[in-house]
Amino acid sequence: MTADAPIADTTPVERATRDRLARRPWPATPIRSDIEVSFEFFPPATPTGERKLAACASALAPLRPSFVSVTYGAGGSTQDRTQRAIEQLAATEAVPVAGHLTCVGATRETVGGVIDTYLNTGVRHIVALRGDPPEGQTDGTVDGGYRSAAELVAGIRRHVEGTEAADLEISVGAYPEVHPRAVSAKADLDNLKAKIDAGATRAITQFFFDPAVFLRFLDAARSAGITAPIVPGIMPVNSYEGIKRFAARCGASVPSWLDDLFGGLDDAPEVRQMVAATVAAEQCRRLAEHGVRQFHFYTLNKPELTAATCRILGVLPTPDAPGAESPEADTAGPSATAPQRTAS
Repeated sequence: MTADAPIADTTPVERATRDRLARRPWPATPIRSDIEVSFEFFPPATPTGERKLAACASALAPLRPSFVSVTYGAGGSTQDRTQRAIEQLAATEAVPVAGHLTCVGATRETVGGVIDTYLNTGVRHIVALRGDPPEGQTDGTVDGGYRSAAELVAGIRRHVEGTEAADLEISVGAYPEVHPRAVSAKADLDNLKAKIDAGATRAITQFFFDPAVFLRFLDAARSAGITAPIVPGIMPVNSYEGIKRFAARCGASVPSWLDDLFGGLDDAPEVRQMVAATVAAEQCRRLAEHGVRQFHFYTLNKPELTAATCRILGVLPTPDAPGAESPEADTAGPSATAPQRTAS
C-alpha cells in the first residue's frame, strides 16, 4: 500500500476507527511542556490511613505539583485530622500545602482560629468553601458566622490584612454543571463572581467528564466578567459505582459512554485502571487543546491513577526528585470523606 492509498472501509468497525482517528489524533509526545498539576487529599481517620496518605504524597511529590490540598469536613468535622495531615505534609514533602476551610456551623471567631493555626503551620493557601449543612438542616449557618463563601473569603482577607500573610492565596469552588442548590445557572455564576470579587485568587471546579461542559462554563464565566483562573477538577475513576454515587449527590452528569467503557470490569481491576487512566488523560488532552494548562486531581488518597494520567500528559518526575515506591493498592471503595465539593 502506498502512502497515498485510501484506507479500505471493509467493515463498520474499520470505518468507525478511521473516523475516530480523523477526528482526534492521539499524539505520541507530551501535549504541552507547561502543564501544571495539583493534588487533593482527604484527612485519614486511622493510623493505616495516615500511612497511606504519606505513601500517596510521597509517590506524587516527584511530579512537582504547584500545591497539594487537604479537605475539611462540613462544620469542621475533620478539623483535627486535617491539621495533622497538613502538618505531616508540610514537614515531609517539599511542596506547598493548602488547607480547606468551611464556615457552616462555625462562628467567625472559630474560623479565625483555624486560619491562625494554618498560618502557624506555614500554610499560605486556603481553599474556602461554604460547607454542607448538617443532615436534616437546609442552611447550617450559626449566629456570628459567615453566611456564604463570598463572606468567608472577605473575612479571610480581613483576617490577614496588614500581616506577612496578606498575599495568602485563596481558592474557591466552581460548578460547571451548576451547584445543586443554586436557583439558576446565572445565580451560580453571580455567586462565583462574588467570591472572586471578595478576594479569591482562583476557582477549582467540581469534577466532570465531558470536556465540552467545562469549556462552555469557562466561556460563560468569562462573559460574566470573571477573569481569575478557573482550574478543572479531574477525578480518575477508581470506582465506577462510587463515582456515580458522588455525581448524584453533587449534580455532576455521568455520560452513557462511561457505562460502555466500565461495564463488566468489576472483576478486572487492572483493565479498569488502564481504562480509567486513558479516560482521564483524554479528558485533559482535549482541554489542553483549548488552552487549559492547569489541572487539579482528586486523588482519593490513591496515587496510581493520578500518576499514570500525569505520565500520559507528559508530567514526569523531575530528575532530582527522590523516587518513591507505589503504596499498596487500597481495594476499598471511595471514602465517604472523599471530595464531593457540593459546598459553594
